[in-house]
Amino acid sequence: MESKDLKFEEVNEGFNIKEAIDEAKRCLNCKNPLCVQGCPIEHNIPAWIHQLSMGNIGDAMSIINEKSNLPAVCGRVCPHEKQCEGHCILNKKDKRIRVGKLERFIADFDSNMGLIREKLTPKTRGKVAIIGSGPAGLTVAGDLARDGFNVVIYESEPEPGGVLMYGIPEYRLPKEVVRREIHKIEGLGVTYVTNCIVGQNITVDEMFDQQNFDAIFIGSGTAKPKTMNLPGNTPRGVIQSSYFFRMVTLNNNGSVGRNEVPVKVGDIVGVVGCGNVAMDAARTAIRMGAKEVYIIYHKTIEHMSALQTEYNEAVDEGVQFLWETNTKEFVGERGRLKAIKAITNEGEKVIPMDKILLAIGSQPANRIVSTTSGINVDERGYVITKERPYGMTSRKGVFAGGDVVNTPQTVVLAMRDAKKVAAGIAQFVDAKKLLEE
Repeated sequence: MESKDLKFEEVNEGFNIKEAIDEAKRCLNCKNPLCVQGCPIEHNIPAWIHQLSMGNIGDAMSIINEKSNLPAVCGRVCPHEKQCEGHCILNKKDKRIRVGKLERFIADFDSNMGLIREKLTPKTRGKVAIIGSGPAGLTVAGDLARDGFNVVIYESEPEPGGVLMYGIPEYRLPKEVVRREIHKIEGLGVTYVTNCIVGQNITVDEMFDQQNFDAIFIGSGTAKPKTMNLPGNTPRGVIQSSYFFRMVTLNNNGSVGRNEVPVKVGDIVGVVGCGNVAMDAARTAIRMGAKEVYIIYHKTIEHMSALQTEYNEAVDEGVQFLWETNTKEFVGERGRLKAIKAITNEGEKVIPMDKILLAIGSQPANRIVSTTSGINVDERGYVITKERPYGMTSRKGVFAGGDVVNTPQTVVLAMRDAKKVAAGIAQFVDAKKLLEE
């Protein structure tokens, strides 16, 4: 099947102002709102929708800011059909309120019009370092900055944003939207230090000793992708999806040339895995000019972890699916991938492939933990944290949250965890200051 000529423009369009207000007017303002129960960060959804229905977009934004530091992101990438919208009482009539698109509209309108500039809180409560500027790091930073902490974020990449910038494709989450949210958090008084690898350029010990931080938060995510242990040497052409996304992003913003992106025009590409990351990898490969793209999954469609909407959009764009197909060997010729050997319902098959993208999950890298004394991890490398103060590791004053503590999850689940950790950090630093006095 020839691929379609797809671009990286955003796939799903937002509401205009009339559409947004008309949609907001449909909300029943339930006494016991199920949408709030379905939201991991317990957004007061009916309250901000009600303000929007009256045209009070600034007031709606203020209510959103009480719970979320990344509304323009969440409005686009949250699994709404499983969360707020999936719980909406109007779902029974198949007329659920489009909460995600409303949140996105308010955040975009606020940003485009420059509506709200929050009053800055004096930064007198303490100094906190954040390692990593993904959803968890940005959430902790925003919450603590609003609560009067001096916050510095350390990011290894040239630009902040973590997985939002380098791991979610442009057509789902435009990078200008991410930059806007990052700029908004900077406006709260947060400082960014980019191109700084903690564990290499600076250690946690040096942060405490030289920079006088009261607490440090590790929100470095799961930077180490899982691999497939198959017989023989892995030939060139078997690529991690995370590396592929990063090179596409860098190519799109002009930092690297097209030849640096591992998928070439006319390639036959296989994607191993069947979650949302696999759908993203397949759809991005089509946009980079792949001739054919297959998602290779060892189970049936009923077991896929990807959202139904993501699957439907992938099918519409020409992605093909090899169900109940178990990859047994990568077949190389002169060190370069030529095919895969797979077990299917029809027996063993050799399927020609130019590139394989692995989308089978990731785990934490140990660079920070290995260069810091006293941080305990479990057998899989995830950082172990306490309930009180929430999120603190076995090393006093060092906290962790998001994917580095849990198995990789969605943006909003990383945010939920991070909000609890931010409160834990505030409690710890306040108690520390009190004892010092």
